[in-house]
Order: sequence, then C-alpha cells, then structure tokens
Amino acid sequence: MAEPDAPMVLLGGQDIRELASRHSVRPTKQRGQNFVTDPNTVRMIVSHAQLRPDDVVVEVGPGLGSLTFALLQSCAHVVAVEVDETLAAALPETVAQRLPEAVARLLVVNADALSVRELPQAPTAMVSNLPYNVAVPVLLSFLERFPSIERVLVMVQAEVADRLAAKPGSRTYGVPSVKAQWYAEVRKVATVGRNVFWPAPNVDSALVFLQRRAQPAADRARVFSLVDAGFAQRRKTLRSALAAILGGADAAADTLTRAGIDPGSRAEVLSVDDWARLAHACS
Repeated sequence: MAEPDAPMVLLGGQDIRELASRHSVRPTKQRGQNFVTDPNTVRMIVSHAQLRPDDVVVEVGPGLGSLTFALLQSCAHVVAVEVDETLAAALPETVAQRLPEAVARLLVVNADALSVRELPQAPTAMVSNLPYNVAVPVLLSFLERFPSIERVLVMVQAEVADRLAAKPGSRTYGVPSVKAQWYAEVRKVATVGRNVFWPAPNVDSALVFLQRRAQPAADRARVFSLVDAGFAQRRKTLRSALAAILGGADAAADTLTRAGIDPGSRAEVLSVDDWARLAHACS
C-alpha cells in the first residue's frame, strides 16, 4: 500500500493502449470489455469505496489494470478475477514492471466470475468495473457466496444503478432492487460519462455503494422465488401474480393477509422486509 501522501502510480489512456497493443488485446462486446483510461475516474472510484488499509479487495474484470493499480495502493491485498486468459497473465507482469513493491499483494484468479465459489483469500470488500452484460448476476452471486464482503463499490450501467438503488413504489424498483437490498443498504453515489472508457460504451455509467446489513430472518431461496413470481407479472395484483406458487388465488390472498399485506397490492410496493414476512407466512 502506498504511503498516505505519496502520489498514486496509475495508468492513463496512452498506457492502456500501449499495453493492449503489446498483448494483442482487442476489447470485445461479448465480454463487456470497456477499459477505464482516466486516472481521475479511478481515484473517484477508490474514494467512494471506503477502503481500509487492511482490506482484502476482490476485483472482478480487472482488464489491463487501471483500477487494480489504485486498489493495490489503497488496501492490503487485491484478488483479481479475470476470465480472459491473456489479460489474467498480463496483469501480474504489468504490476511487476510498474509497481513492483505491490506484486506480492496481487492474486489473479483466471476464471469466469459466475463460476467462482472459492477465493485464495476471504475478501472484505469488492470494487469493480463490472461488465455490463453480467453485472447484476455477478454482484448478487458474490454477495451470496462471500459473506465476508462488508462493502461493495461497483461501476455499472446507469440504468442498472438506478434499479439496484430504487426504493419500493418507484418505477425502477424490481427484482434486482429487492435482491441487492436483501444483502445490503444500496445507494447510487456518482455518475460516470462515456469518454473515460476505451472503447466508449453506448450508455452512461454510475457508481453504486453497498454496505452489507443483517439479512432478514427468512429463507432466502423462498423469498427470492416469491420475488421472481411477483415481479414476473408486475401489473397484476399479488393475489393473482402469486397464485401459481401459493396454491391458487384464494390461498395466495389468505397467505398475503396473514403476512399483513394487502392482496390487492402489487409487487413494486413491497419492501425487503415485507417479502420476508410473506415467506414466513408461507411456512
């Protein structure tokens, strides 16, 4: 980790392009590769992440390392999960050349993040520029599989950020909102323009901060199945939307009433705790 007053060693746009050329890397849409080229954006990401000197940070999709460099100078260890074999092999080499004192604190896992169930160190934080095409499932899977993660700062598509942080009753509140808020308090903390990436995406981005909270005392799998069913037909009342999994419309209405929920309400008005109460009422 860098000394508090020492300037950070970071990668700029020219550095990123030179590294890409050296390793014959061409960003692909298939893997959602949009590399951050602006050091000020990287500093902003780290500043919002609330990292501690002893944190073990997991970074999903480090790419060519623009964010990784800042993380290595802000915490104790970085575990980088990278699916691309070329990028996974190149990252330690880049760190060894440009930030040699940090190379021993970097661990690279060459794997698809959605398949990762173990890491070489237990992460206490997650900081990532997530590929847009898998952002929500990656985020939710890491919150589920690694309960040691206390804080998360992710950059995602702006629309996804709004959904994750949405509150009950809003138009954007839906399945991602409920499931993310099952694990954590969620808030959108900043927006990011398109010109800080190479190549530039077709959408704006945003930063979302999550602080893990105590999960409701309910079965997560049951809660999530109710949430999926409720929002699958979000224009219908919960009495109708949940009929198929609760034994019919009348049985659904009885269960909702026992949970203190109006059977005529819709999924988007229920908070995480409401869904947990409903799961209890199903027992």
